[in-house]
Amino acid sequence: MKRPTQTDVARLAGFSTATVSYVLNGLANDRVPISEETRKRVLAVIEELGYEPDARAQALRSGHTKTIGLIIPDIRNPHFWQTADGVEQELRASGYHLLLSSADISPEYGEDIFKELSRRRIDGLILMSTFIFQSEGAQKTLTQLLKRRFPIARIGEHPTIDCVVSNYQAATREATAYLLSLQHRRIGLIYGVRPSWDSLGTADLPVDSAGGLDRLLPYQDCLRAAGLPVDPALIITCGTAIEDGYQAALQLLKLPARPTALLVINDLLTIGALRAASDLGLRVPADLSLVGYDDIPLASYLTPRLTTSSKDMVRVGREVVKLLLARIQDPERPQQRIDVKAQFIIRESTGPAPF
Repeated sequence: MKRPTQTDVARLAGFSTATVSYVLNGLANDRVPISEETRKRVLAVIEELGYEPDARAQALRSGHTKTIGLIIPDIRNPHFWQTADGVEQELRASGYHLLLSSADISPEYGEDIFKELSRRRIDGLILMSTFIFQSEGAQKTLTQLLKRRFPIARIGEHPTIDCVVSNYQAATREATAYLLSLQHRRIGLIYGVRPSWDSLGTADLPVDSAGGLDRLLPYQDCLRAAGLPVDPALIITCGTAIEDGYQAALQLLKLPARPTALLVINDLLTIGALRAASDLGLRVPADLSLVGYDDIPLASYLTPRLTTSSKDMVRVGREVVKLLLARIQDPERPQQRIDVKAQFIIRESTGPAPF
């Protein structure tokens, strides 16, 4: 069956297509003198025919698509689902739609996604993935977008773009201090940096955007402040899948002098570490304390419930949408920044060091 057109609506209602267009665009009884009876008749026919306006045509006429793009780093991690949830909640409340893309685990792929979204007819773009800032090509695309004043906001530090900043520096200090207070002296870190970052370097990146520097650096500082050595053997890098966390934990827990506690860069990898401890016959927290990050929904349902930290990514998602929509309304306003503090949450996976 042929999709009904605006012409079909006009013919059945007995009015011109211009009248139908005025009603559809909300101009009746405002800028164009159309009676309430005419408006109701047109709307009734629209309902009868099941007519749906062409979104592309409407976007061309208005210059707005009511669609916002979002690029997240890794679609497999529930932490980023929470972010997308917050973004979508706020967009929906404001009459916008979400176009979601994942940069996956490759800077090159992230760059391609960035370029592709920049070519689409969207009203603005939210960037979460650090990878798209790692190449000259991505920087060139970003510069072009900002030059034509395309609305962009970022989750994470940026010197010129509107941003919502939430990092784990303070939470890591709190977590490490808590483990030290429980008499843990060999504290390991599973530092889940993606392998493709090895050649990129992190010296010029903000602390919260280099794959966990906001956890690595405070961890090292806290150990030194407590008079403990920073043992490279207790710090291991791995990939982003649960299996990577499992294998990394096995490596650490098989050391002759194994750690009695582990900080794991995110809850997803901590699930793998929890399984590794179980497979080695270690009890959590009696033999090993585990601390994750992100407070994904599963964290409070594991056995034991996971000690972790939360950035409240649903709130972060909502806040970054507010910044972006305000930028769309006022392109000239100064750069805006919102800080969201992370919270350290003590549950059942941490306890006194075994003696």
